[in-house]
Amino acid sequence: MFRRRESVPFSFVAEADRFRSNVTPPPRARASVDQLVGHSLVGLTLIAGFAGSLLFGLPALDTDPAPSHGQTSEASQHR
Repeated sequence: MFRRRESVPFSFVAEADRFRSNVTPPPRARASVDQLVGHSLVGLTLIAGFAGSLLFGLPALDTDPAPSHGQTSEASQHR
């Protein structure tokens, strides 16, 4: 298949690499106190969620082969 190429003057391509705008962007708006508090609460909530999942998840992942509390089933007691 044929590719359709549009003619572009060489000077335009050469200028596109080094073009710099003389317009400065407006300064960034500073976050208000409410926004900072909101971002902090979201971050603390995420950290608390990760810590809680570790706290409750690690005992479930424990691979202790024998129960340490010494319970036995009724079937094993009647032998």
